[in-house]
Amino acid sequence: MATTQKNAPAQAPRRRLNWNDPGVRAVVYQVVALVLVALAAWFLVSNTLHNLAVRNISTGFGFLGREAGFAIGETPISYTPADTYGRAILVGLLNTLRVAVIGIVLATLLGTLIGIGRLSKNWLVARLTSMYVEVMRNVPLLLQLFFWYALITENMPGPRQAHHPLPGVFISNRGIKVPEAVGASLDWILAGLAVAIIATLALGHWAKKRQHATGQVFPLGRAAIGLLIVCPLAGWLVSGMQLSLSLPELKGFNFQGGLTLTPEFAALLAGLVIYTSAFVAEVVRSGIQAVNSGQWEAAGALGLRRSLVLRLVVLPQALRVIIPPMTSQYLNLTKNSSLAVAIGYPDIVSVVNTTLNQTGQAIEGILIIMGAYLTVSLSISIFMNWYNKRIALVER
Repeated sequence: MATTQKNAPAQAPRRRLNWNDPGVRAVVYQVVALVLVALAAWFLVSNTLHNLAVRNISTGFGFLGREAGFAIGETPISYTPADTYGRAILVGLLNTLRVAVIGIVLATLLGTLIGIGRLSKNWLVARLTSMYVEVMRNVPLLLQLFFWYALITENMPGPRQAHHPLPGVFISNRGIKVPEAVGASLDWILAGLAVAIIATLALGHWAKKRQHATGQVFPLGRAAIGLLIVCPLAGWLVSGMQLSLSLPELKGFNFQGGLTLTPEFAALLAGLVIYTSAFVAEVVRSGIQAVNSGQWEAAGALGLRRSLVLRLVVLPQALRVIIPPMTSQYLNLTKNSSLAVAIGYPDIVSVVNTTLNQTGQAIEGILIIMGAYLTVSLSISIFMNWYNKRIALVER
């Protein structure tokens, strides 16, 4: 009985190395480019190390463990001149993060309001917001920082003649002094506040899924207010109610006690927020205008007020256009905070500059600054890209 044998699949012809083959040329070009980059990097590194050795300048990051010996005006964590350079740089990084985070939140809120105002049907509101955007975008940020710093330090009275608008609040050329909560219960209260925020976010996610499934609206606003009151109060009770209020008092030539908002921090924050909010306003305006006008008309036909149409219909759709350029504005605000050194705010650039002047470790100091800003910027980009994917339209 004859057996039939299936035809074996034809083998692909072997690829020969031929300069006329575009694939071969592409590989060769990439290898040559990689070798040239590696040689350039080797030359720069070896030349730098040679020059440092000739000048008897030590290299490495061992200086971070040595005593710093200089004071820092604003310290979100405990710090003394007897601490190390590493801790001093950490203080500078935390100061940068503080102004960046607060600045991003305030610039987003102010820029959103101004961007919506530019589309207002009220002629005066539209013109005033347009003027704000055009003026603030075209005045360099550094000049704005100098303006706000001079306005705060030169036009405000001294501590003895400080303005006293509210009990326990003093405004002078030394900054703004406000009462400060101190005590062992403060950490528990902040932890309770964090729990309340996380619980509110989780509850909002659950309420949204429930509304999609059943059509029933959950009173999220009242629940959030209750959580924000109950959770910190529970932390205060659990910790033994050890909380007191430190009020600022004038002693000698300055105030003692309380919490201080320094002129440097206030000027930097005001400059960053006002400058960046003008760009954010244009991003928000363009995002709203990118939504089809039929969405306004359809929502209006249902009887919704213009404010509700904007909040419930237009802005959620505009976010898909707003988020990518908004990420760039957040990155710009974070990197622009390095101008703080011009007005004396002790951010990471200022602290590292002092460090490298004392130690001579200029290359290591610059690498630390670059690494810090790179890490912060990449973190912002990763978060914003994740949020952008989360709100993206999913095709069916």
